[in-house]
Amino acid sequence: MDNQNLNVLIVDDVPANIQLGGRILRELNYNMFFSKSGKIALEIVAANKIDLILLDINMPEMDGFEVFRRLKQSDKSSNIPVIFLTAQNDSETIVKAFEMGAVDYVSKPFNSAELLSRVKTHLELKTHRDHLEMLVAERTQELAMTQAVTLKSLATLAEYRDPETGGHIKRTQNYVKILAERLKTSGRYNGYFTDDFITLLHRSAPLHDIGKVGISDGILLKQGKLTDVEFEEMKKHTTYGHDALKSSEQEIGQSSFLRLACEVALSHHEKWDGSGYPYGLKGEDIPISGRIMAIADVYDALISKRVYKSPMPHKKAVDIIVEGRGSHFDPYMIDTFLEIEDDFRTIALEFADFDEERDLLINKD
Repeated sequence: MDNQNLNVLIVDDVPANIQLGGRILRELNYNMFFSKSGKIALEIVAANKIDLILLDINMPEMDGFEVFRRLKQSDKSSNIPVIFLTAQNDSETIVKAFEMGAVDYVSKPFNSAELLSRVKTHLELKTHRDHLEMLVAERTQELAMTQAVTLKSLATLAEYRDPETGGHIKRTQNYVKILAERLKTSGRYNGYFTDDFITLLHRSAPLHDIGKVGISDGILLKQGKLTDVEFEEMKKHTTYGHDALKSSEQEIGQSSFLRLACEVALSHHEKWDGSGYPYGLKGEDIPISGRIMAIADVYDALISKRVYKSPMPHKKAVDIIVEGRGSHFDPYMIDTFLEIEDDFRTIALEFADFDEERDLLINKD
């Protein structure tokens, strides 16, 4: 351990104690900071990386307990180990120090060997803890990347099988993200839209139609209107996708990142009034992820060119979606969609596949 990279702060209103403590600890080549008041100590911590604090309890204006309480209130300083310095060896004071979260205490006047030993021990513990936290952060990042790559690979598989273009996948996942972010600010959904949820929803959205890999070419690639029998088969892409993802989720565990992908695949064709498929779910029984995906999917289907249809202008697509408020779509989500409809148009323009689509999107009428 390189002691020159470790910063120790001594806080004591008695200069002689600061001088003595500093002289003892300099033997181990720590970088030393000193303060004679709690107020200045907090300013030093705010401006510097402090690895350990030796904190006197009995100080005027702001005692050590109050300084410690304020340290714990800040994310920057809440994990700094604190060793209390006290001339009061009564058990009540010591118990209070530990109950507040101090890692240790040292009695005054200082015993040099004791002070050196305790400071060295707690700095070594902090260094090991910091290293473990770094390893955990790296592992967490690695897992997040693995999740993202897995979802992307599955989405690419769906893209190869589906006659719809890759632009559809990029557009819908970005629609989903901006709509979720806007809904987050509304507060209506009781904190449902966390940053982690939105990130995972954005990554899962491309899998909404992965079940189409199980639909026969005769139906999936048909250019004309599907017969009733063919449409019933096409509907099964929701359960095919859900079941395939669910089997993988069960191998990984119920809290796996595939849970949201399962929801989206199964429920994005459900309708608010219960007339959707595959299960005819109604209202708030439809998962939030499915309700969001439904808006994104329908909007994109309307403004996109397909072998069996021409693209539709943005305004007309918005009008059709608004007509579905309270029947096809969650009414509150539609109100929120209207607040950001221009953002949907911008995303559609950025990832448009055909000039015909671009021309209609540029013309706001």
